Amino acid sequence: MNNINICIAGLGNVGSALVHLIEKNAELVKNKSDLNINVIGLSAKNKTKKRNFNIEKYFWVDDPMQLLNIKDEKPDVLIELIGYEKDISYELVKSALKQKISVVTGNKAMLAMHGNELFNIAEKNKVLLLFEAAVAGGIPIIKTIKNNIFLNKINKISGILNGTTNYILTTMESENKSFEDVLTDAKQKGFTSDHESKLDIGGYDAAHKLTILSSICFGIPLNFESIYIEGIESIELDDLNYAKDLGYAIKHLAIGRKNNDGIELRVHSCLIPKTRLIANVDGVKNAVVVSSDAAGPTLYYGAGAGSLATASSVVSDIIDISRKKLSESNNSVPLLSYQRNELQNKKILDINEIESRYYLRIRVTNKPGVLADITKIFGSKSISIESILQKEDLVNDENVPIVLVTHEVVEKNIIEALKDIEKLEVVKGKIIKIRIEELES
Repeated sequence: MNNINICIAGLGNVGSALVHLIEKNAELVKNKSDLNINVIGLSAKNKTKKRNFNIEKYFWVDDPMQLLNIKDEKPDVLIELIGYEKDISYELVKSALKQKISVVTGNKAMLAMHGNELFNIAEKNKVLLLFEAAVAGGIPIIKTIKNNIFLNKINKISGILNGTTNYILTTMESENKSFEDVLTDAKQKGFTSDHESKLDIGGYDAAHKLTILSSICFGIPLNFESIYIEGIESIELDDLNYAKDLGYAIKHLAIGRKNNDGIELRVHSCLIPKTRLIANVDGVKNAVVVSSDAAGPTLYYGAGAGSLATASSVVSDIIDISRKKLSESNNSVPLLSYQRNELQNKKILDINEIESRYYLRIRVTNKPGVLADITKIFGSKSISIESILQKEDLVNDENVPIVLVTHEVVEKNIIEALKDIEKLEVVKGKIIKIRIEELES
């Protein structure tokens, strides 16, 4: 029997589920891998907090830095589940890698912001820094891209990477509730918190994950600052219903796409045809569509969060490290899929340069000639209209909504047109603009 000694820093939902999973499935691990996962140390903020395992069975330290040397013994693997973008999480991981201790983390924010430095330290010291749990919870999307479709050139990756935003949008539509009411409901159910909701609904959590995915898909350095980010705060129930009438669902997507001019990296809400599989992914689930030259479009669906699903991804990384330890392969698999000297800075397109179709909702004064004034401005910017939907407003018959769907147009042209349209006296309030994505799945 081979032992792999691990320490765990952070015993929130995922950390506690990890210890419970290791205890529960110890025999299964042995049967599958002839391996014993030996937890030699734990650390968290509060030792007395109630957990789903007996904490007295394990060696405890208050300072997580002490996990790197327990009774004169270094662990084989440090599991970092504290979750800070920098501070103790960053210092702990950096110190472990410098001491030639492999690391497993679910910390997407830390990797997105400081990953270039940390991966460099890991490769210099011939240890692993693995992160399957950082993106899409229990969906093995990192291993799939790095291993299963290794010989595919990926031209686009797009997905629902935040379960909270997906839950809010689908619940607003299915239960006919406002954004504020569903957000409150999501907090009460534990899908998000006051702190986390700013990262979730603002799009930053999905952008952290897209930073990681775009690096392993396109061979570029981690570059969070280059991503265009929009949240879901401006989506109203009317938009979801109008989109449904037009045959679409509104989803909050993270999108990375290569084209002849560079790479698009963007996070925002999109209209997706209801005939696409990803348009029917509801609740807190995640889904990722990978489009490549050999495999074509493939969709990966499952639990994007949840303690057990995420803990299972952590265990899969522990198994990978144990196999490396036994084979002494010295990082035969690059940590970001590409060899580090092959990572290249490529042009990341500004959001104004992308081309898309658009859903537009414009509230106007209900009188003749309004539509003609609007379409005249669109014509001056070479924007053509695919369809128009106009409904009566039963609450306010003086002002009515007009919903338009455009043909494909450069973003800067649509922005210029909307600025001119919003100056019209008949237009009331800010125009709602949502991009339309024709995903393959």
